[in-house]
Amino acid sequence: MNLEHTLQQRGGQYGAFSGHAEISQNIKAAMRASPNWRSLENDQREALEMVAHKAARILNGDPNIADSWHDIAGYTQLVAQRLNNRE
Repeated sequence: MNLEHTLQQRGGQYGAFSGHAEISQNIKAAMRASPNWRSLENDQREALEMVAHKAARILNGDPNIADSWHDIAGYTQLVAQRLNNRE
């Protein structure tokens, strides 16, 4: 599969990248401006940023792609597992 085909396929699923980027960056800016952002561990920040990325795909493209919802659950589960193992 060539790159142009991949980009066309993803655009059909997730909408225009510029729209996705705007939504994602706005969500991330709100998170970074929150009172607790700096106190989060790296995996917590990364998981939240990935949730923002996946949510932006859902909001900009096809909201019925199950994998986007599955990925969100996966990133949050990884943090939850680490926190549960700490206790």
